[in-house]
Amino acid sequence: MTGKHDPCDEGAGSPASPRLWSVDEHLADVLFAAAPLPPIELRLLEAQGLRLAEDVHATADLPPFDNSSMDGYAVRTADTVRATDEYPSVLAVVGDIAAGAGELPKVGPGQAARIMTGAPVPPGAEAVAPVEWTDGGTGTGQAADAMGAGGEGAEVRVLRPVAEGAFIRRRGSDVTAGDTVLESGALLGPAQLGLLAAIGRATVRVRPRPRVVVLSTGSELVQPGEETGPGRIHDSNSFTLTAAATAAGAVAYRVGGVPDEASTLRAVLEDQLGRADLIVTSGGVSVGAYDVVKEVFADYAGVDFRRLRMQPGKPQGYGRIGGDQGVPLLALPGNPVSAYISFELFVRPVIRTMLGAPDVHRPVVRAATTAALRSPAGRRQFLRGRYHPADGTVSPVGGEGSHLVGALAKADCLITVPEDTTAVPAGSAVDVVLLTD
Repeated sequence: MTGKHDPCDEGAGSPASPRLWSVDEHLADVLFAAAPLPPIELRLLEAQGLRLAEDVHATADLPPFDNSSMDGYAVRTADTVRATDEYPSVLAVVGDIAAGAGELPKVGPGQAARIMTGAPVPPGAEAVAPVEWTDGGTGTGQAADAMGAGGEGAEVRVLRPVAEGAFIRRRGSDVTAGDTVLESGALLGPAQLGLLAAIGRATVRVRPRPRVVVLSTGSELVQPGEETGPGRIHDSNSFTLTAAATAAGAVAYRVGGVPDEASTLRAVLEDQLGRADLIVTSGGVSVGAYDVVKEVFADYAGVDFRRLRMQPGKPQGYGRIGGDQGVPLLALPGNPVSAYISFELFVRPVIRTMLGAPDVHRPVVRAATTAALRSPAGRRQFLRGRYHPADGTVSPVGGEGSHLVGALAKADCLITVPEDTTAVPAGSAVDVVLLTD
């Protein structure tokens, strides 16, 4: 997953003052080698929520035959042209036609056939008179809500004229054989899966969900439900990021609380490589003495670590494990807010790209901030906020700290303050990244 930029490029800076990369540069590098996963064939319900990897053409007409859109009587139009409530047309019933019927009675002059919704229109019939336009075969001459019990040999009174083609769904009126019914890239929801079933497709070629392995590192981490103890905290990142990967469309696997031991992390990575299309780690990418993620990934060619001009989320890592054909890796900071914002900015677009989605980025809108904002010089600040679409405003939630998970849980957007801006007066327009699907 090596990108277009190299840390040794001109301008990267000396070891004492390493280059600071922009958010856009890092995102471009991360996405440079990302690509849709190879297509696979799946059964229809297994393909729900995925995108087609082929154009789908109809092999037959839909509907495949003329059929009735109402319960009623299949008739010839000439027999009903003068029908009224006072002088109904009296027709002989020559048979019943249910949905799925094979043999069909022929409707001749002065005749009708009882027909159910979806049943094939019999030969000789030119229209369907809804039961409400008849006496239902009751012999009363009064409009009926339902058909009577009489079948062949009975009579029905039609109380109004029926136009040619009325209440008949014509063959091919929905889909014609040869039509392209769905194009490659289409998202398969309930309606699309129903269409595929209707034209007889049992399987379809789609882009699969990427398998994302989420690892959180840190010897201080304790799993929820366990006692923390001095200096220990509950592991929240693995849950946040696994849920975020699932929400983005991936099949996510959580591996939480990997201790700060290089040998343990190497073993976990080797164990997880076989089921991963993407690996996401959190923690261990800064400059601390126990940042073993950087130590371990130094053994792999093509994994770069850098600092970005952003807050929170300054330290980042990316690349591949196992060379150019290996598994992509994105290494995120360990602070909870930093990890989540980094996921939204960098990991989610990679997952969406692997899915073949056209909309890989979160939508961005302009809104007026309800409070004054401040931001460090030279950093693109991402503040948590609540967006109010009714009046086009956005309100900051919580402070700037990258540990404030309570405020993060209340936010539904990120307020962006550009690198060259240190203060934003209340009422100013700002870019807002919407986090809700």
